[in-house]
Amino acid sequence: MVVIDAQALAKRFGELDAVQSITFAVEAGERLAYIGPNGAGKSTSIKMLTGILYPTGGSATVLGLVPWRQRRQLALRIGTLFGQRSQLWFQLSPRETLALLGRIYRLSRAETTRRIESLGELLDAADLLDRPVRTLSLGERMRCELAASVLHEPEILFLDEPTIGLDLVAKARFRDLILRLNEERATTIFLTSHDVSDIEQVARRVIVINHGQLIYDDRVSRMRRDLLRTRLIDVRFETPPGDVAIEGTTLMKLTGPGAKLEVDTEQRSIRAVLDDLLDRYDVADISVTEPPLEDVITHIYGQAPA
Repeated sequence: MVVIDAQALAKRFGELDAVQSITFAVEAGERLAYIGPNGAGKSTSIKMLTGILYPTGGSATVLGLVPWRQRRQLALRIGTLFGQRSQLWFQLSPRETLALLGRIYRLSRAETTRRIESLGELLDAADLLDRPVRTLSLGERMRCELAASVLHEPEILFLDEPTIGLDLVAKARFRDLILRLNEERATTIFLTSHDVSDIEQVARRVIVINHGQLIYDDRVSRMRRDLLRTRLIDVRFETPPGDVAIEGTTLMKLTGPGAKLEVDTEQRSIRAVLDDLLDRYDVADISVTEPPLEDVITHIYGQAPA
């Protein structure tokens, strides 16, 4: 079932075309990364899909509702989390804020209490609910922000840079929580992020926009596999080789007994390169990896119209 349907959606600010005739659809339960460089039109798109902005062209429905015409009805069925904006009152505890939100979402007191306890367990935040928000670390606060975003059990969760400012451990934990919501509650995830790990670990599908235009729409795995025909080989030799020259590769780094090679798989297969390495050198260890997703995304950005 399609839960987000955008058809030639556009937004113009004066002389600036922030979003230019974007068309895409999102199925229920999908995990979508909607990415692009600064100024690409990501936030403008989200603001139209959540009813904050009116478009200047095209159309869209979210859960069968027109966001900018039926914003109040839509607000009861979607959740939003913006990494740089808080829904929590800093002088209150998260539990007190959630109780207030329960009233806003027209939940009974008993139902609000039940959902708060359930979310505390689901999001590993039970021990945080009664502490003043001002005393929480950023990572702890974001777990409570997530609870606030899903208290009313939204069908779609819009996440705009949700891990910004978090340390590596907090980011990993937050991503796990997003996956848990998707897997256990079938919540559709619509994510924007500049963090490549967010995209790799949360999303299954990626839409890339640049200069307000949609330039790529496919699975994350296929984007990585199809758009850059290179692989990286890390090899450690029994003794330092002095130099490493293998047909079809570029030597990226050579440090003592270790080397990093980039393989152009259109020129030569990985297997042929590995056979050469093993035949010509005393290899202690070897591994093959794909290029960083940052490189793939940069490659896609380069295809966008200026």
